[in-house]
Amino acid sequence: MLPTGVYFESYSSEARLLKTVRSRVWLGALLVALCCVPLVSGPYFLGVMTYMFISLMAVYGLYITVGMAGQINIAQSAFVGVGALMTAKFSEFGVPFWAAIPLAALVTGLVSIIFALPAARVKGFYLALTTLAAQIMFPTIIFALPANWLGGLVGMPVTSASIGSFTISSPVDFYFLTLAIVLALSVLAFNLRRTRFGRALIAVRDNDVVAEVMGMNVLKIKALAFFTGSLFAGVAGGCTAYFLQFVTVESFTLFASVWYLGMLIVGGIHSPIGAVLGVVFITFVQEGLHGVATFALQSGAGSGGGAIFALTSIVLGGLILLALIFEPRGLAHRWSVLQTTFQLWPFPRN
Repeated sequence: MLPTGVYFESYSSEARLLKTVRSRVWLGALLVALCCVPLVSGPYFLGVMTYMFISLMAVYGLYITVGMAGQINIAQSAFVGVGALMTAKFSEFGVPFWAAIPLAALVTGLVSIIFALPAARVKGFYLALTTLAAQIMFPTIIFALPANWLGGLVGMPVTSASIGSFTISSPVDFYFLTLAIVLALSVLAFNLRRTRFGRALIAVRDNDVVAEVMGMNVLKIKALAFFTGSLFAGVAGGCTAYFLQFVTVESFTLFASVWYLGMLIVGGIHSPIGAVLGVVFITFVQEGLHGVATFALQSGAGSGGGAIFALTSIVLGGLILLALIFEPRGLAHRWSVLQTTFQLWPFPRN
């Protein structure tokens, strides 16, 4: 629903994502606030925000593959790892970061097709097992390759990102870099549903048999869903590589893939705003628990702080279960209800 007095005179105005002046003002205020964060934050909080932006890139990819196309993917962390390793390799060859990240994302997308083709022929539990196999195979393949190819057990250093003579090295620099990239990816993620390809993904998710009868190449669409989602994962991997300055296979585990999927479930699997809300919520809950544990350790309650660190994963897992039980549509549904209430109460004006 929209506020009283809001109407459209053309289809293009009705198709806008931000339909009212008020919504555009709120978005502008949010962007200004994000740009002002470094003025009031220290290196630690900027690092948390940077990590959150990188996680959001990967979860956007899951939103496309899982939320829009209905293809379960438990290997997103492996695809992020492929992007990170390829970025490290390109940086070793002297490729600038603004070219290394897109090239790494493209390679990641091509690698995903290898697993997407067999995965596109199965559904449900078998699809989950297929992507799980991809996650398990990722470190095995890297360890089997010669160490001078992709680092093997040791890992690979990454050359610092730079633009001309300016080197991106401080927390503030990485914050603005990842913020700019995640904003660009947000525009793509929020507008994908309005494209022909996005509508095809939704049709295949809802009923792939009917979609095929209507003339859609279901196998191609499912493969492209994995490819597109892995492009986002490759960008996240490239940003991770430059942020950490060193890439090892151990950083991209099945545990990370599960948390990416958990963030999407908590936020809302069928909406890009769900990806944003899920990543923000899980990240700040996790950091809040870590902050309490650190305070307990510093205050002398060593066993209590260690217990809180150990319980972090249990608490986050419990949140995912509660989201599935009490709000299966995720935080995005709560946000939609709140937004509608705010718009319609009382006698709203544009």
